[in-house]
Amino acid sequence: MIIETARRTKQTSEYYFSVKLAEVRKLIAEGHDVINLGIGNPDMMPSEATLEALSSAILKPNAHGYQSYTGTPAFRNAIADFYDHNYKVNLDPSSEILPLIGSKEGITHISLTFLDPGDEVLVPELGYPAYRAVSQMVGGVVKEYPLQEENGWQPDWEAMETLVSDKTKIMWLNYPHMPTGAPATLELFENAVAFAKKHQILLCHDNPYSLILNKKQPISLLSVEGAKEVAMELNSMSKSHNMAGWRMGWLAAAKPYINAVLTIKSNVDSGMFWAMQEAAVAALHNADEWHAERNAVYQGRLEASEALLSMLGCTWDPKQEGMFLWGKLPDSVESAEKLVNETLVEKHVFIAPGFIFGPKGQRYIRLSLCLPKERIWEAVERIGG
Repeated sequence: MIIETARRTKQTSEYYFSVKLAEVRKLIAEGHDVINLGIGNPDMMPSEATLEALSSAILKPNAHGYQSYTGTPAFRNAIADFYDHNYKVNLDPSSEILPLIGSKEGITHISLTFLDPGDEVLVPELGYPAYRAVSQMVGGVVKEYPLQEENGWQPDWEAMETLVSDKTKIMWLNYPHMPTGAPATLELFENAVAFAKKHQILLCHDNPYSLILNKKQPISLLSVEGAKEVAMELNSMSKSHNMAGWRMGWLAAAKPYINAVLTIKSNVDSGMFWAMQEAAVAALHNADEWHAERNAVYQGRLEASEALLSMLGCTWDPKQEGMFLWGKLPDSVESAEKLVNETLVEKHVFIAPGFIFGPKGQRYIRLSLCLPKERIWEAVERIGG
């Protein structure tokens, strides 16, 4: 006898990468050397100061007990310092910051906190699949909003006016944008805040890529005047600090929003490991030079990835930011799915198809910059051979 699962398990499917990585593992088990350009899994190390702080902290007698649901004061203060230094945004560490076990956890907590069944959620037609999946799992109704490729993949604000109803509760935003790499701009964020205020909806911005290959001063949505009235921002150390497996992130928002999310979070986990919070404090104080060195490495990988796109006949926007490269397929390629499958099976190179981020991605592919440039150049040779 098999017990029937809840309806929510039928509203979503297994994560695409979970399925595809099983194929990759099978090929590797058969003795093939697969170059994985599909996953945004940083391969560089955290800073030496981060590792030293962790090593020291785990030896402390008080390190291994339960911790506060709101994180240590030192961690929250470090996040506030990070926001002041990088975004020129002032956050009250005692009331406007909530540490999270990765920002992906925050997507679930926010959705559980603010969505009732039947509430509508505005999700970009190209974006992180979790926005859609989690909204549906908690009973929300997903409404895709259009992005204008000719306008830097920004929302079509005029079209969005027709999507809003009295049931619209949340709008998800993510810039620098994943998967397209479209940069954040102050004008974009000002438009988003004005839209949220006009329609009295919660604006949720996901901001993990702002320190990677950013060609200008990084921007936070919370830098817009009045943003805290209607907006909250998720951020993470996974990409910017090479700490993906550590699951260190946070939510920044006005005190009432933080307290509301805390009512859900406190029933789900029991705080974050103290030693990891101590290490995160060290990481958040990494010098600007440390980030510049990482970006120099990513720049070399970007150049190799652009050569790979050229090999495939793709076009791309050179203004992209973040740790991926988004390319448009030429008309001569039948489909992204066919190209990805053939490249994996015949060349043993795995590339992410654009459609996993939304239907508008059917004619696109995404390359990850999370491999040494030598491996990316090897992929170029394999595909060209």
